[in-house]
Amino acid sequence: MSDGDDDTTELSFESLDERLNEAGEALEAAETESDLDDVEATLDDIEADIEAADLPEPDDEDEDDPTEELESHLSDLRDDLEAQRGPYAADVVEELEAAKSTISETRWTERGEEEIVVAVESFAEEFNGVLDADVSVDGDDEDDLNAAIDEAIAAVEAADLDADDDAETIAELLEVVEGLTTGLDDSQEWDDLEVREKLQAQGFYDVLGHYKDYPPELSALKEHEKRGNVEMIVLAFESLQSNFMQEYCIEALTRMNDPRGYEAMATKAKRRDKGAIKAIGKMGAEEGVEMLVDYIDSDNDPALQKVVFKALGEIGSEEATQPIANKLELENVNVRSAAARSLGLLGDTRAVAPLTDVLADDESDTVRASAAWALRQIGTESALEAAADYADDRSYLVQREAELAAEFLGDDVTHEATV
Repeated sequence: MSDGDDDTTELSFESLDERLNEAGEALEAAETESDLDDVEATLDDIEADIEAADLPEPDDEDEDDPTEELESHLSDLRDDLEAQRGPYAADVVEELEAAKSTISETRWTERGEEEIVVAVESFAEEFNGVLDADVSVDGDDEDDLNAAIDEAIAAVEAADLDADDDAETIAELLEVVEGLTTGLDDSQEWDDLEVREKLQAQGFYDVLGHYKDYPPELSALKEHEKRGNVEMIVLAFESLQSNFMQEYCIEALTRMNDPRGYEAMATKAKRRDKGAIKAIGKMGAEEGVEMLVDYIDSDNDPALQKVVFKALGEIGSEEATQPIANKLELENVNVRSAAARSLGLLGDTRAVAPLTDVLADDESDTVRASAAWALRQIGTESALEAAADYADDRSYLVQREAELAAEFLGDDVTHEATV
């Protein structure tokens, strides 16, 4: 309680509300940082007393809670207090540091690089006029621009500006810095460009003369593939989002069989990019097995698992057999089916037993059909016999796989379909 007073009558809703109103009047009258500090101390005392007060709780849920009402009033006053403080020289420095980060961390186009130089030069001229400083821009690269801003930061700190005595100067500096921020925001960033403009800027279309294919991206891809320009195929893969173009890029990288293509895809695959994982599978890149095996347990992302299973199956490393076989018991039907098919692509005979169990016991005919298909792909006599046993299965899909397995065995299979 304030002033060490233990009289709980002093902590009624009315008395606390009155003190908050008085604090609000003091806040309106405050002219200096010291005045604001006094108001803040008063609000701290009132907050402590609100917490200590034993205020009645409302009888009806539609009634206002007096404690909540006081706390809301207090919160509003604190917001008003913070809004009334400053501005401070530290605010100017903070905004200048942010401008440096923008210059360093943004990828600018050629036009944007010219525009940010103009923005910093204009800032330096206006800043010098406000603070009587000597900030200069001695070049047009990132280091030169940031060096000029560092000079401005040093000048602000050396000026030792007071929030009360120099409030007008600080406000002018903030206005100048806001102009710099606006200038940087208006400068052309790489992300402002459309896809074709980005590709054009990076020379993707330079290989084109007269082209017959539409869109022109396809003609460019074909030419880059002929010339062995892996980096351009990767650039297109990263930039062009249509399924057709993505598929073409994957096929081109697979045909080119260049280590640089794998490295680019591996970088994206590490971020769990499904297209890149698919490409690694199509490439048959054994160096990607260890990374992909780590993704097998991504049970919270079934779509990723399906792509990973297929990629591992296409690569054909038996290192993946047991981890994938473990997924034959998951609840997700699609994941179980994908796991079965992946085991078929892997061709590891260790998968015959678990696939046979799936064919016998799984509740989903789709999964069972995938298991039968996988057994047929493994192709050993025991695998084919396990699948061929289901020529009279209730599921047509399973029947068909069983018939094909029997044909491989040379068996003459006749049956009547059961429903």
